[in-house]
Amino acid sequence: MADQKKMVEAITSMDEDFAKWYTDIVKKADLADYSSVRGCMIVRPYGCAIWENIQHILDTRFKELGHENVQMPMFIPEGLLQKEKDHVEGFAPEVAWVTHGGEEKLTERLCVRPTSETLFCEHYAKIINSYRDLPKLYNQWCSVVRWEKTTRPFLRTCEFWWQEGHTMHETQQEAMEETERMLGVYAEFCENSLAIPVTKGRKTKKEQFAGAEATYTIEAMMHDGKALQSGTSHYFGDGFSRAFGITFQGRDNKPQYPHQTSWGMSTRIIGAIIMTHGDNDGLVLPPAIAPVQVVVLPIAQHKEGVLEAARAVTERLRGVCRVKIDDSDNSAGWKFAEYEMKGVPLRLEMGPRDIAAGQCVVVRRDNREKTVVALDELEQRIPELLRAVHDGLYSKALANREARTWTAKTFDELKELAMEKTGFIKSMWCGDEACELRVKEEAGLTSRCMPFEQEHIGDTCPICGKPAVTSIIWGKAY
Repeated sequence: MADQKKMVEAITSMDEDFAKWYTDIVKKADLADYSSVRGCMIVRPYGCAIWENIQHILDTRFKELGHENVQMPMFIPEGLLQKEKDHVEGFAPEVAWVTHGGEEKLTERLCVRPTSETLFCEHYAKIINSYRDLPKLYNQWCSVVRWEKTTRPFLRTCEFWWQEGHTMHETQQEAMEETERMLGVYAEFCENSLAIPVTKGRKTKKEQFAGAEATYTIEAMMHDGKALQSGTSHYFGDGFSRAFGITFQGRDNKPQYPHQTSWGMSTRIIGAIIMTHGDNDGLVLPPAIAPVQVVVLPIAQHKEGVLEAARAVTERLRGVCRVKIDDSDNSAGWKFAEYEMKGVPLRLEMGPRDIAAGQCVVVRRDNREKTVVALDELEQRIPELLRAVHDGLYSKALANREARTWTAKTFDELKELAMEKTGFIKSMWCGDEACELRVKEEAGLTSRCMPFEQEHIGDTCPICGKPAVTSIIWGKAY
């Protein structure tokens, strides 16, 4: 039997090769595998289960706010895509085209959707007629295709899964409120469900979404100090409405253009979970989205009464958590390594002595702290320990962000920090794109966001010396 057992393989140390460490976890924790199509991944059952939990939490929140799910086509006719000039120019290099249907050449090329603004606008033009039809609060869960040059599972793939909200509003104020509200939903989700601290802010004009008037972002810091754009929310104004002829009869009985928003979060967030919380033994999953929150391991299960007691505990815990028992004939050491690799938040061990004493040992995945818990207190203590795992992960991630955040008052200081450190660098900025480009060319950094929580670091832009208009965060990003 031993040679038939799955061996838990070691993974590359993150300090040795962070990129290889990441890929090792994706494959060895059974999250995803490579397919025969370049840049496309096979999301395995464990990876799907994580995404399903993410979907459930977000979808519930969206619906609480009045959003409804719809499903748009996968294909966009070229003429439809061309209706919004700035939008199509922004996506042109990444678009995949369908040119044939069967053996016949199509009279008009079809774009495989890179995003769905144009599809929603075509539909909205048909169904919005009066102010009474607004707001339209739609969302869809789907995959999209962007023909990326370099790829990495979850972080950047040619096809990826996401949700994309597309809403229409009577006034600019309502649309702006929706844009910021949904960014807040993403931030709350990241911090309260994923234990990932994020910075909310606005993207610079250079970095904003194609066709948007304003793009807002949540930026998270990974373990290695690089940034990951984890969710975005966009305000489009009435630009798409004008391009697609979407009008409604206003309260003054005059035709008006509705104001539009768009917002999305993708499977890239699974990459964020890996790179924020993972360690050299594998995944470390936040309890809220872990497919298995507690794994019950009977120790010396061949002894009388052990399996029965472990199964009884498992059944009891189903009411308070997602629980699994591993009663296979693999060794205890194999099981420990397996569930550490998969990032299960709590491991519950119980053997003959534990059972006789009316207790068990619960081990936290985040810090490996062991707690002896009375069996009759499990329903109370397990939720407490799961919360402790979440809080521990959040505190550790926040400490990493704080330790890797610096302030630069001069351009020389900014460049020196960029050369010697990896993390967030805060400075003032004049708002001129020329300075933004200079930071990228000379320091190798991109603007991450102009944070909502502004900080007065100085009065002038450190790049050009002109009066500063905002504080800004720079960094290297995935």
